Amino acid sequence: MQTILVCDDDKQIVEAIEIYLSGEGFQIVKAYDGYEALELLERREVDLMIIDVMMPGLDGIRTTLKVRENSSIPIIILSAKSEDTDKILGLNIGADDYLSKPFNPLELVARVKSQLRRYIQLGNLNQAADEQIYKCGGLTINDDTKEVWVDDEPIRLTPIEYNILLLLVKNAGKVFSIDEIYEQIWNEEAIGADNTVAVHIRHIREKIEINPREPRYLKVVWGVGYKIEKQ
Repeated sequence: MQTILVCDDDKQIVEAIEIYLSGEGFQIVKAYDGYEALELLERREVDLMIIDVMMPGLDGIRTTLKVRENSSIPIIILSAKSEDTDKILGLNIGADDYLSKPFNPLELVARVKSQLRRYIQLGNLNQAADEQIYKCGGLTINDDTKEVWVDDEPIRLTPIEYNILLLLVKNAGKVFSIDEIYEQIWNEEAIGADNTVAVHIRHIREKIEINPREPRYLKVVWGVGYKIEKQ
């Protein structure tokens, strides 16, 4: 049974989310502020976290930053605002997905299942098969161990970032449009995907490039999309 941590200072929202996710067979642990969520993560093995942005004490943004120091579990942020700034900020600091309040509980369930599928595919794999290693200059990806190095230095990526980078590295030199990237990684129709993809691309650049403003690997082809430059 997979465990989901739900963190929101609104107890009614937490209870509602618990009802829907428990009905799908998930085990739920609950927190009502960021400090409580971090304490639970130290004591419990959690497969995914759902967290509200606006909370007293330690808010969702700062909590996500702390979680990302040690963990790559999927994180879905909830926001009472519909402005892109909240969404972009959340994605920038390591969240994998977001939903604006009020949200459809069935959509939340679908997003949880989608993120967990990607996370399971990415990690916790002890495969006996030969390692699948992809190299592009000083960039190396081991798709069996889900590890990434740049010039022999390990790089920590979120599951979404890893999937995007792997897609581009496996097809080095090929240009992917924003919609193509979104549809292949999120497995759903790309509607208004520009900001979502752009934020993840920027985050990947910050991790793999010495100078993100003059990228060596992850290039933009203006008006077309993105590619990994063949080395």
